[in-house]
Amino acid sequence: MKNQNFNTTIVVDQTPEEVFNVILDVRAWWSGLFNESFEGSSGKLGDEFTFRAGEGMHYTKQKLVELVPDKKVVWLVTESNLSFTNTTDEWTSTKISFDISREDNKTKISFTHAGLVPEFECYEACAPAWTRYIHERLVAAIANATR
Repeated sequence: MKNQNFNTTIVVDQTPEEVFNVILDVRAWWSGLFNESFEGSSGKLGDEFTFRAGEGMHYTKQKLVELVPDKKVVWLVTESNLSFTNTTDEWTSTKISFDISREDNKTKISFTHAGLVPEFECYEACAPAWTRYIHERLVAAIANATR
């Protein structure tokens, strides 16, 4: 399907407030798969942070552009350099969002990387990486933060 943004959904036992706070603590969950580093902040509207993975393999700079407490977090990718693709700036101008809602006494997190589509060269590597980060690292960070 053309222009199908990457998305995935998880459901956890914690409250929307707990989930929201962990998402904003990027270092708590967007790590663990590669040699990674972060610089900057991700806690309030307008904050910017950079993420680097591998030996110069992946670099992105994100700006927090939408923040609705306990409901939504959106980052705009303002810079990217994916050294493993021919078009190294594929992520630039894409948006990464988390929609948080309460369902049946659980919290649902709908993750979307708008602009990360199957036509992108990096999709084959990026989609499975996002799936691991969201389904494994984010879920674990949420569980650990509430113990």
